Amino acid sequence: MTNVRHVLGISGGKDSAALAIYLKDKYPALTIDYYYCETDKELPETYQLISNIESYLGQKITRLKAVPESHEHQFDHFLKLYGGYLPSSNARWCTRQLKLEPFEKFVGDIPTISYVGIRGDEDRDGYISHKPTIQAIFPFRENIWSMEIIRKTFSNENIPMIKEIGLDVLPKKTMDAMLRIIETPISFTYYQNRKVKDLLSIGIKGFNKIVFTFLKNENLPVSMLEDFPLIENEDILVREDIFNILEKSGVGVPGYYKKVEFEVDGKKGHYARSRSGCYFCFFQQKIEWIWLYENHPDKFEAAMAYEKDGYTWMQDEGLSDLIKPERMKKIKLEQLKKIKRSKDQKSPFLVDILQEAEGEGCAACFL
Repeated sequence: MTNVRHVLGISGGKDSAALAIYLKDKYPALTIDYYYCETDKELPETYQLISNIESYLGQKITRLKAVPESHEHQFDHFLKLYGGYLPSSNARWCTRQLKLEPFEKFVGDIPTISYVGIRGDEDRDGYISHKPTIQAIFPFRENIWSMEIIRKTFSNENIPMIKEIGLDVLPKKTMDAMLRIIETPISFTYYQNRKVKDLLSIGIKGFNKIVFTFLKNENLPVSMLEDFPLIENEDILVREDIFNILEKSGVGVPGYYKKVEFEVDGKKGHYARSRSGCYFCFFQQKIEWIWLYENHPDKFEAAMAYEKDGYTWMQDEGLSDLIKPERMKKIKLEQLKKIKRSKDQKSPFLVDILQEAEGEGCAACFL
């Protein structure tokens, strides 16, 4: 595997941190380069997590800066270039400039496998680089391959080839059942996702061997490997597993996930953060902004200072309005309703309550 580079981006969030621990423990023979894309606008809990991971891994995590020669903070450098125009869901220049471009520059043109911490209970691929030299692998999922790879492998035109591969690599006990599915063409009534799920339900290892063998004919990083240990992996890890990995390893869960108690109208509730990334992330829910205001007032004040000339972090409301007493009260009362609807009140973390927003945002920030 010396001709292929293996990398893992640490976002400051729980999933990428757990993936680093998981791969070190289960695949110690893999030589992985860990990196972190610096924006200079992270919470102190993020830096603490990175330090803890470095201690566990026994190696440094490379800090990537988009403009290392700049005398300004990385985010502020680009904010000036964009004329003070704050990033938003419709203009995610921060992700492109501060995350994606530094990552692709870091990798260069070396064939690279990028390990991504999207869990088995998430239905998304996240950011997939368009560079043909970079290939994403998802170790926590039942299907470790990207949808682009799956579409190519199991296209109707490749049925004869995949059948031939199956005859060669599948174990006898599952061969007949998998070949029947392979021979069934994708149609309006039998769509690709269903075909993939049917194959995986019979045998994950057999499925992976088919894809890996097919990719030998493609110009992709994994095709350059004689062997790839993850094709033997049958683990499917979900949110609860991630927290367990972090706690048992001693690395710990990032502090901003832990519930903090608040009181409103004599009723007690709790709030936290559902995401890593910059402290002023525009994908935050309003209760998360309140959490920032009450737990990191200096960071909230700094975020509020960016709002000028009509530019605000939220399209419908500025931060100065958000922290008016009656407005904060209303947001906290809404949070109490969410807590009441939540099925799991016992967890020390709030991701279960904020989970509707957990998969939103800039994928590169949460890997």
